[in-house]
Amino acid sequence: MRGLHADTGYLLYRLGLRSGQLFNACLQESGLRLRHYAVLRFLAGTDGAPQRELSTRLGYDPSAIVGLVDDLEKLGFAERRPSPDDRRSRIVVLTGSGRDFLRDTDEAGLRVTGELLGPLDPAERESLHALLLRIAEDGLN
Repeated sequence: MRGLHADTGYLLYRLGLRSGQLFNACLQESGLRLRHYAVLRFLAGTDGAPQRELSTRLGYDPSAIVGLVDDLEKLGFAERRPSPDDRRSRIVVLTGSGRDFLRDTDEAGLRVTGELLGPLDPAERESLHALLLRIAEDGLN
């Protein structure tokens, strides 16, 4: 019988948990969590997105997205605006304060990644990222 650490899926799961713990610890002072950060990062690459798209693209339950966006709106990091394509619909948009927050947390994010990937040399880190990106693009989109 195979040992637990012979299971790649389990290792990915454990590393994901560890990454989340480290990142949440960095975000703790702001009152945000990794899920909030993910919404902000996604919005930074768009001109805004409907909540249902955030749910689909990030893999979060639609009801969780509502709460996350509410939290981000209270902090002034995101806002809901009328959709330019459909007046009945609203899109979530990153604000200037949200962009500032992301810029301010970039260094912390790099430190977390550096800590997590400490045993790997730069070439191995690059290879791992490329492999994970390929898996993510195939299985998470």
